[in-house]
Amino acid sequence: MWDITEATDYVRLNTLDNEDFLDADDERKEATLNVASRTLTRKYNGYKIPNNAVYLFAAVLASAFNDTNKLQQQGVASFSIRGISFTFKDWAKKGLEALITEEVVDLIGEENGVDLSLRQAKWTVL
Repeated sequence: MWDITEATDYVRLNTLDNEDFLDADDERKEATLNVASRTLTRKYNGYKIPNNAVYLFAAVLASAFNDTNKLQQQGVASFSIRGISFTFKDWAKKGLEALITEEVVDLIGEENGVDLSLRQAKWTVL
């Protein structure tokens, strides 16, 4: 479904934190792209999702779910390997939609000619 070469080239040239995506095999890249596309389509239902937004979000997901960080997503608080310790903060665990960056939102907005800024109206009590 995805042009893996195109996605890889885009991520390589347009992202700074891209090692996890670039180092993945093609099957993992395709899975990451599928999850990115599905998440964006669900969150921005009715809007056209451009490929470049999917590519950027896939790079974010690849980093968030790399071998170390996926333990955090699974609820691990800390672990140690041969004297190297990792400790995750409880507040750092996030759902997929919380990982959508402002740049990805801007690309979707530009594609659809609307402002989809990350600001949301919140209820308050007076």
